[in-house]
Amino acid sequence: MNDRGDVFERFTERFPRLKAEIAKKIVGQEEIVHKILLSVLAGGHALLVGVPGLAKTLMIQTLAEALDLSFSRIQFTPDLMPSDILGSEILDADRRFKFIKGPVFANIVLADEINRTPPKTQSALLEAMQEKKVTVSGKDYLLDRPFFVLATQNPIEQEGTYPLPEAQLDRFMFSLYVDYPTAEEEVEIVTRTTGGSSPKIEPVLNKEDILALQQLVRDIPVTPHVVQYAVNVARRTRPGREAPESVNKYLRYGAGPRASQYMILGAKAHALTRGKLAPDIEDVRYVAPNVLRHRILKNYKAEAEGISEEAIIEEIL
Repeated sequence: MNDRGDVFERFTERFPRLKAEIAKKIVGQEEIVHKILLSVLAGGHALLVGVPGLAKTLMIQTLAEALDLSFSRIQFTPDLMPSDILGSEILDADRRFKFIKGPVFANIVLADEINRTPPKTQSALLEAMQEKKVTVSGKDYLLDRPFFVLATQNPIEQEGTYPLPEAQLDRFMFSLYVDYPTAEEEVEIVTRTTGGSSPKIEPVLNKEDILALQQLVRDIPVTPHVVQYAVNVARRTRPGREAPESVNKYLRYGAGPRASQYMILGAKAHALTRGKLAPDIEDVRYVAPNVLRHRILKNYKAEAEGISEEAIIEEIL
């Protein structure tokens, strides 16, 4: 698995199988599943936004099974404490302090309904998401790799939710909006979930495969004009002379340099899934809306006129 050609060939052969395994339990939502897989390949985190009952949790759990990765689920509630996520030190029988690892010590961590808990507890994930380690009582504990936080979020307008801090939002590579299924998909969902059997998910890739693929994504070359395009897109989200009229009119602030980085990493991963070893501008355009949506902040005028983030991003692209 050290040779890049072997890694690429193995992935090209197994990627359709991976999607087929996930489809055993997840009806529809192909694009959402695809973009979650892109974030895994790029080593990023993903935020899934949607009302309850759209199988967001099941989607992430199924993904962990198909990738043969350790999985833990944290149910975020208003009384959740940082130690409930990271772990804590206890006094053992020998009167020595012993660190008991929390649920964040897994390959895939599902932060379920992340905006149900106050910002103090939400921020407990910040160091883990950025540094791949946690600090407790002054000691650093490295997290197992690969490490992903896949969070679900109820829409802010729902009762009992807290807005995510901007610093936390910026740690997520993608913001993915999970919509209702079509009528045909809903019939299939009801048919599958009210029967007596549940399909078994067979692992298609493993931890070593994922780490090798992440390295391959990093090693994929990108032409300067594709990098320049991603940087131009990010810069045009920032109010000022370079921005289009709609940005100056409707945005308070735009995306930072991390958006450009994630657009390129996402484009590389998307190119890989299309059987290419170099991304083009179309790959950047494919991932850009999900990279930018949660990194731009609308002003009051945009809210009053019902202008969406997607409409502004579309004009920029």
